[in-house]
Amino acid sequence: MKVTVEADGGSRGNPGPAGYGAVVFSEGGDVLAERAESIGIATNNVAEYQGLIAGLSAARELAATEVAVRMDSKLVVEQMSGNWQIKNAALKPLAAAAHEVAASFDAVTYTWIPRAENAHADRLANEAMDGKPSRSEQPAPMDTTAPARWTGATGTPTRFLLLRHGQTELSGERRYSGRGDVALTDVGQRQAKAAAARLAHMDFAAVVSSPLTRARQTAEAIGRPVAVHEGLVEADFGAWERLTFAEAAARDPELHRRWLGDPGVAPPDGESFDSVLTRVRETRDELVQRYAGETIVVVSHVTPIKSLLRLGLDVGPSLLFRLHLDLASLSVVEWYPDGNASVRLVNDTAHLSV
Repeated sequence: MKVTVEADGGSRGNPGPAGYGAVVFSEGGDVLAERAESIGIATNNVAEYQGLIAGLSAARELAATEVAVRMDSKLVVEQMSGNWQIKNAALKPLAAAAHEVAASFDAVTYTWIPRAENAHADRLANEAMDGKPSRSEQPAPMDTTAPARWTGATGTPTRFLLLRHGQTELSGERRYSGRGDVALTDVGQRQAKAAAARLAHMDFAAVVSSPLTRARQTAEAIGRPVAVHEGLVEADFGAWERLTFAEAAARDPELHRRWLGDPGVAPPDGESFDSVLTRVRETRDELVQRYAGETIVVVSHVTPIKSLLRLGLDVGPSLLFRLHLDLASLSVVEWYPDGNASVRLVNDTAHLSV
């Protein structure tokens, strides 16, 4: 995901009461996150660097892969670009911190812009210097100001980083793979490692996985303790297990047709999508209660992940057939204490192309 970070900082007195502001924009120009904070007595340049660090950190929490930084501080832009030396001892650790966050992304560019083009970040910085409430002290690891503003959601959300398992022999052949316990292929192992490298740049409290081997192997690649939850298991495709779409349709033509149009219909000796939704909802509720206000990695399968996204979007069963989820893809959904939800990312595979 490509984003633009605009950041600013200021000091009334230089040094004097200082603050910074930062905003993250999508490629389409939508505001994805805002950060602002008063930092006490500091210089303009220190505040500018603090704004940059906050903006890059917000982009990282949004799982961005490429960042275009735009600032009206010529000094920060040229120093971060490597064109100017950093002689001020107070700025060296700030520049090092900014470079450390920047290393999380596939690419970062720095562009100087006139102050008039940096109005959004400038406004946030001035609000911080005026002593207005900080926008960087929210306990949630992803900034939630923007969605909360237009959805009415309140409270600190519980954030699910939804990771589909890597490739297996069955998924590689596009066969129904439900409760059959198959392992990852070599490709799947590489996909799991790539996903783990992506998640290494994110803060999370726990890793929760389906009990099936392909999911556990993907989860274990993350390098953190893995909690197993039966509710995250894939749908049971019954007699269609290991069959291709065409083979299942040929075996049970009428039932297969009905199954595609009615989530209450189950495969022979299998599980309906309605049943999956019920257990996934119960699992969601349990995990939200257990990890309230925290971020967790949830490693599962196509149907449970689609069901979680369906719950987050509050939409009907057509999503199951209209939404594509790649192997080892990452999606993000947040659950608020007041019942609201925000789907922040769907089917991101940027880490697989590195």
